[in-house]
Amino acid sequence: MTISEDCSEPTLWRRGEWTAKVVRNEEDHGWAVEMYRAGDNEPALVGPWTMGRDKKNPKPLDQGAFTTLVKTANDVLSRHAQSQKDALRQKRSFTLADGSPVRAELAVVPDEDDPHGLLRCVHELDGQILREGKVGAGFRLTLERVERFIATGDGGA
Repeated sequence: MTISEDCSEPTLWRRGEWTAKVVRNEEDHGWAVEMYRAGDNEPALVGPWTMGRDKKNPKPLDQGAFTTLVKTANDVLSRHAQSQKDALRQKRSFTLADGSPVRAELAVVPDEDDPHGLLRCVHELDGQILREGKVGAGFRLTLERVERFIATGDGGA
């Protein structure tokens, strides 16, 4: 959907970058509302919508409902962005076989041509970097993998 002028129809509201559109929900023969952000091809939010008083047609959109839908859609997008960010950065603490406490920090670089990770292993007590370097994009933070990386630099996927 693209940004165009504001609209306040019973089944279509547009304000700023957001559009709410009431559509038939074919799965349960009811109604659903889709929230689109300008420039996005897919809805940011899809949810059930209430039937009107006649029990056939959808309840008309209004300012209060639209405001709530915009807030909910923004919350969904924020949680999704945070989840993606968290998936690209991981930290775990381990105790190595020799008893050393180590913190492993993995940052995934989702490069189209060269996806990889950057791994840093730090001694938790004195902050000394034990080893850092490039690892495979599929590197998993396990005790065995971290110990092998510290000992040999092997960071294959």
